[in-house]
Amino acid sequence: MSQHPAAGLDETVHQRHRLGILTIAAEAGQVDFGYLRRTLDMIAGTLSRHVTILDEAGLIDVEKGYEGKRPRTWITISANGRSALARELAALRALVDSVERGIGGSDTM
Repeated sequence: MSQHPAAGLDETVHQRHRLGILTIAAEAGQVDFGYLRRTLDMIAGTLSRHVTILDEAGLIDVEKGYEGKRPRTWITISANGRSALARELAALRALVDSVERGIGGSDTM
């Protein structure tokens, strides 16, 4: 018996805020913490925790610095993060395909 597509989801990546961080970083190349906070409608402490989890997993790179006198944090998706995101998207596609086949068919388990 083959493994269900849901088993391919990565708990670190799949959580909706972390998936959002990774997808935005993949699209933008480099993204400012404030932009992520506003775009994902998160409070700073919650976003910081998710950024830390992704950073510790090696999925993003975090750079702290200044823009003028204002402190800034920039997030960049790492090569490992791009691979993890690609695997997650493939698992989601497989899951959607599985559900669509199930809706169209009358097979029971």
